[in-house]
Amino acid sequence: MRTSAPLQRGTREAESRLVYFQFLVLPLLIEMLMYLRAAVFCSVFLFFSIAGIPQSVVCADEIVTENNVSEEGAAEIELKASFQYLTFLPKDYDQQEKWPLVLFLHGAGERGDDLEKVKVHGPPMQAAAGREFPFILVAPQCPKGYWWYPNELAGLLDQLEEKYNVDPDRIYVTGLSMGGYGTWSLASYCPERLAAVAPVCGGGVAYLTTEYQDLAVWAFHGDQDSVVSLRSSEELIERLKKRGAKEIRFTVYEGIGHNSWTKAYDTPEFYDWLLQQRRGAAPTEAK
Repeated sequence: MRTSAPLQRGTREAESRLVYFQFLVLPLLIEMLMYLRAAVFCSVFLFFSIAGIPQSVVCADEIVTENNVSEEGAAEIELKASFQYLTFLPKDYDQQEKWPLVLFLHGAGERGDDLEKVKVHGPPMQAAAGREFPFILVAPQCPKGYWWYPNELAGLLDQLEEKYNVDPDRIYVTGLSMGGYGTWSLASYCPERLAAVAPVCGGGVAYLTTEYQDLAVWAFHGDQDSVVSLRSSEELIERLKKRGAKEIRFTVYEGIGHNSWTKAYDTPEFYDWLLQQRRGAAPTEAK
């Protein structure tokens, strides 16, 4: 890019001819020469184009080819996320090579940097109270002001599979409220990695059910929920049934508001049903 300095004006009315030539006449001459060169260049280019002679011209940052095809490129973007999480291991963890993994996603009220808040509901609360589970239970904490993003959760699954003795065919996801949304979202993002999902009082994007119509699903919701409408779960379940999903369960609690998770996680056959499911296998009923 060409720049020019502003003309310095003094108090005298007349300027020397040298300054006049240097700052006015010479730049005009240079400008005219540049336009002339551009005109000649364009004329030559037009001549060869009409004559049908192939050419390749490179001008600064622009690339023009005979086929008028632009240059393609690709970029790799590395996303970084940080989670702290609770882990509850089975009593005889070291005596078995592979274990099922249950990923629990809490609600919006438990976000922050205090892991004790993750223990207030659901499976972490039960484990903290002394209940022993026959699976690895991991409960990450979402930072304050953030949401459960499926790509970040998939990255967390990568690390958990590297760190623990996880059976890759028995990975389950469940969550409540905001965590219910996160569960539906992760199901649509990487259904090929999961065996089953159990969203509680959550919701999602209906048209994305095509991505996980072969995934075992058990959803829970209260019919008096004023925070997340019952319709948020109903629409997803209806779409899955229309698409022929084979193992779909939907439990609606009458007279229950947003807190449907207490009943859901106290359901006697819930964990049995969850552990019966296998990735890539036909969904099965709990025994």
